[in-house]
Amino acid sequence: MRYAALLVALAMASGPVAGANRSAMDRCAAIADGQERLKCYDALVAGSEPAAEPPSPLAVRWELQPDTKQKTLTLRPHKQNYFLPFRYSTNPNRQPVSPRTGAAPFQDFDGLEAKFQLSFKVKTVEGLLKHRADLWFAFTQQSSWQVYSPAISRPFRETNFEPEIMLVFPARFRLLGLDGRLVNLGIVHQSNGRSEPESRSWNRIYVQFGLERGHFALLVRPWYRVPEHRSDDDNQDIDDYLGHGDLRAIYMFKDQTLSLLLRNNLKSPNRGAVQIDWSFPGWHQISGYVQLFSGYGESMIDYNHRQTTIGLGLILTNVL
Repeated sequence: MRYAALLVALAMASGPVAGANRSAMDRCAAIADGQERLKCYDALVAGSEPAAEPPSPLAVRWELQPDTKQKTLTLRPHKQNYFLPFRYSTNPNRQPVSPRTGAAPFQDFDGLEAKFQLSFKVKTVEGLLKHRADLWFAFTQQSSWQVYSPAISRPFRETNFEPEIMLVFPARFRLLGLDGRLVNLGIVHQSNGRSEPESRSWNRIYVQFGLERGHFALLVRPWYRVPEHRSDDDNQDIDDYLGHGDLRAIYMFKDQTLSLLLRNNLKSPNRGAVQIDWSFPGWHQISGYVQLFSGYGESMIDYNHRQTTIGLGLILTNVL
């Protein structure tokens, strides 16, 4: 009854309420909490402008609201940017193998190495499809460096390159008690830029759903692998190990961020991976960072190699 009376009041009242702009009403409708939403409408009835809802972490990261927009063609962080001077594997991949290319030469890699990731994105076009979407380009590079192996000249064991293009739609929906904020449609290429028998690559089309509630965010990303001709496919069984999507859960509390990344092929034999990331206050804008991974596919060369790794270092920009 209270909602009905409120709607009637909004429709019939004269003066400031009758002139309330549509954007103010839209802000009220977008508030997830029922009590806060009623307070917002009450402010409209009283003839005052309701306070704008503070932007959420997803809204800030993807510029989903007018007050979060920045200039196009400027760099923003995409995935995490970090440096792990110490990353240890319980089972180093010393002889990578794939069904088509066979086994690579044996290399006496050390279980201890350094690992780092650089990841950025650029909004190239804003307001596509009648101002419903923005077009983004992103690039991520992840490298594993055998810096503690002077006997083999400290090589880069693996470097992955991951360009992608995304069409980002702001969204409003409710699912499992979470507020849906965005839907991304993307195309991503990932490869290690190496020759056979160590060449690895694949292309995917994905849709990503971003949801959040308070300090918690959830990113769900199913994908479809673009088929390749078997004679050109360096890793034709990659779906058997990396599956058809991933899920990332993020919880932010005080100055710390805890995230969980999950993948699974959802079939027998069952294979998957789990990664736990923890960042905590460090020095100035640089936070301490711990990364724990277990399963298949920490990198492209390791897509069919199972290992458990732990890394310790610094993180410049987090996942959110």
